[in-house]
Amino acid sequence: MAQGDVIDEQGIALLVNQTYRPRRCLYYYREVPQEVRIPFEEEVLFEDEHLIVVDKPHFLPVVPSGGYLAETVLVRLKHKLGLDQLVPIHRIDRDTAGLVMFSKQPANRAAYCQLFSQHAVHKTYEAIAPWNVNMNFPLTRSSRIKAAGHFMLQHEVSGPVNAITHIDVLEVRGQLARYQLKPVTGQRHQLRVHMLALGLPILNDGLYPTLTPEGQIDYAHPLQLLARQLEFTDPVCGVVRQFVSRRTLPGLMG
Repeated sequence: MAQGDVIDEQGIALLVNQTYRPRRCLYYYREVPQEVRIPFEEEVLFEDEHLIVVDKPHFLPVVPSGGYLAETVLVRLKHKLGLDQLVPIHRIDRDTAGLVMFSKQPANRAAYCQLFSQHAVHKTYEAIAPWNVNMNFPLTRSSRIKAAGHFMLQHEVSGPVNAITHIDVLEVRGQLARYQLKPVTGQRHQLRVHMLALGLPILNDGLYPTLTPEGQIDYAHPLQLLARQLEFTDPVCGVVRQFVSRRTLPGLMG
């Protein structure tokens, strides 16, 4: 606070001896020492007065977390576009590439967030994973997912269903296949956990089935998971929106 690093919702720095006003939102953007630049760029696919839709590369986090601050989609966009009130409406894993939506206006942010909480956004992913000739597709994986022993991991457990994914096959090449994944729910790591439970772990997954030690990032072998498409009816203007990623998964090439 003495350095002026704590600000309120108006961007005004708070002083150490200043009285706190109830319900006032305070923000502190911490410094991450020696943050290494992630050598991949996000692409803005769509922007209007309410929304920004970004095509995110593999390895780039959506929001600050752990050792990542400046090297996140949110902070990069804030700096490039000068939008201090930008907020992600939903998130995808740092390892996953593809579409992420951001809200520009606090006044209608809740309406867009409700699209996801009410499962009104049709999300389509693609993944490269092993092919099992003995499995029949399409299929639906329904299970209960909760945190595992390690803070990074999730797993399936018995109990009421809280995770549903529709899975189909788009292409088979040798021992690998390209799958279409349509999550109905949005549990953390849902697609990765469901594919692993089917015996089809997604190619180059550094968490499932084996947790890769922290700091061992292999840019040459990204997780073969892509948030391909988002479709929904815009709650502000009533227009049907459909966004498609321009990125591809190279796992079946060669």
